[in-house]
Amino acid sequence: MKHIKKIIYPLVVISFLACKDKEQSVKPVWQAVSESVYASGLVKSKNQYEAFAPANGIVDSIYVTEGDIVKKGSLILSIASKVQQLNQENAELTAAFQDLHANEGKLKEAKILIDVSRNKMRNDSLMYSRQKNLWQQQIGSKVEMEQKELAYQNSKANYFSAVVRYNDLKRQLNFNASQSKKNVSISSHLADDFILRSEMDGMVYSLNKEKGEIVSAQTPLAVIGDAKNFILEMQVDEYDIIKVRKGQTVLVTLDSYQGKVFEAVVTKINPLMNPQSRTFLVEATFIKTPAQLYPNISFEANIVLASKKKALLVPRNYVLNDSVVFKSNGDKVLVKTGLKDYQKIEILSGITEADELILPTP
Repeated sequence: MKHIKKIIYPLVVISFLACKDKEQSVKPVWQAVSESVYASGLVKSKNQYEAFAPANGIVDSIYVTEGDIVKKGSLILSIASKVQQLNQENAELTAAFQDLHANEGKLKEAKILIDVSRNKMRNDSLMYSRQKNLWQQQIGSKVEMEQKELAYQNSKANYFSAVVRYNDLKRQLNFNASQSKKNVSISSHLADDFILRSEMDGMVYSLNKEKGEIVSAQTPLAVIGDAKNFILEMQVDEYDIIKVRKGQTVLVTLDSYQGKVFEAVVTKINPLMNPQSRTFLVEATFIKTPAQLYPNISFEANIVLASKKKALLVPRNYVLNDSVVFKSNGDKVLVKTGLKDYQKIEILSGITEADELILPTP
């Protein structure tokens, strides 16, 4: 990519003197100078993003219009899904059927069975104990005692079985109720996949679809971003990127504000180069934001690398290879140079403001 530098503030034109032989000449002058890196780019809303379709389908409802201010979580649009709606209704019906309150009768019935079994076990235990005492007194028969013992053992087993069935039923009902609630939650989340919501507080800058249009998960539906805060995204040539640092001043001109220069500051340097354009993405923020801005406004900028309020300057075309000048008397002088912009270059040593220079001969 061709390296270009552009100064966006007014320049003082160095006057040229005509020599006797009509050869153009110039004397160095003391002026302010700034060395900068040219960049161009687009204004972006802070945190600006494209909202994609959450699922495939047909746009059912649109809840906002372009320019609306939205809160995080606000509805943007919904995608029609009859099957998902039916699934959610079915999950809700199942959850209502499996709810613990709806099954209290089953638990009460199981609890009553436990009480009955316990009472019978106690009664059979008492009858067995009496029959055993009688048998010890040689009253009754051993068969009667054994029958009482068997009845007690059966009622005891039935009691413990009733307790186990009650606990199993309670655990099963709890499990069914929890599972059905989870299914409702899952169904609700799946339903959310058909609803597009804002991920931030901001403004809807663009809506790309209308009601009834078919969309897919790869379809960008809206552009949403901050309504007040903006960033400058600049493309800086790979030749210049090593000179750019965070915190440097940026002088910005916008086509929307002809004749005005805005100041910004470098806030971020993306370390990965774009292999197609051979540029790096550099971000900056306005020191004082213009009164009205919109995303994707183009701008040109100069990232100020260094500046001096007073420097000895000559036109760059009067310095050969940024190191040699020719005096009007024919002398060839080696000079030390400093800051430079697109038109001027600073002379640190070798000549003074009294020296008259001529253009280098081809």
